[in-house]
Amino acid sequence: MIPFLHLGPLTIPTFGLMVATGLFVSAYVLQADFRRRGARADAFLIIGVAGLTGILGARLYHVLETPEEFFAHPWPMIFSRYGFAWFGGLIGGFIALILMARQEKIPMLEFLDACSPAACVGYSIGRIGCLLSGDGDYGIPTSLPWGMSFPNGVVPTTDRVHPTPLYEFIAWMLIALILWKLGNSAIQKGERTGGKIFCYYLLLTGVARFLVEIIRINPRSFFGMSNAQTASVASVALGLILLWSLRGKPQQN
Repeated sequence: MIPFLHLGPLTIPTFGLMVATGLFVSAYVLQADFRRRGARADAFLIIGVAGLTGILGARLYHVLETPEEFFAHPWPMIFSRYGFAWFGGLIGGFIALILMARQEKIPMLEFLDACSPAACVGYSIGRIGCLLSGDGDYGIPTSLPWGMSFPNGVVPTTDRVHPTPLYEFIAWMLIALILWKLGNSAIQKGERTGGKIFCYYLLLTGVARFLVEIIRINPRSFFGMSNAQTASVASVALGLILLWSLRGKPQQN
């Protein structure tokens, strides 16, 4: 793996490079979604703000997952370049999106619908950063032909393990495609998506993350589940509740 790129005197972490790439590409996807919805908003500003708050939330959630370790060595954990939690990023980005929706004067549910495919694309590209850096996000040992070892990773292993970041890249790109097509179908019929795309985002990403965690090396806590699986269950539950609450509401423009 390639945790860092060395360009003369510059040392560039591949994880950070892919996160930046993910934010840039997701801004293009969001701009395209705004365009097809007839919304006038600056996708690059929105993604920039949501991306920064998402990274902050992911970092904060990660350090608080192990409070005893955090309070024993707070500063090294806060300023480390490694360790970001998906659910913390979702919470941080979600808070930013709520504030940005009000600023842009776009109906909240429609705004979250538009952001959902872009969020999937950005997340999937960021996971390639995890793969390149070998930051410990990989899975348990496997004998499957596509198993990978990370001897030069940030968290090295010589065992052939499940490349779970690659699984997530594929899964989240497929989810992004599904959400985009669902939105496109509704828009072509002259309907408002009215929050349903966001509900499917919560459901599909929650299920995908829960399944990936089964073969990941993260420690277990609640009822034999990892923290990410617990967050995934919450995501699915919230998606189902929101989807149920939207039943029967008119969706015509």
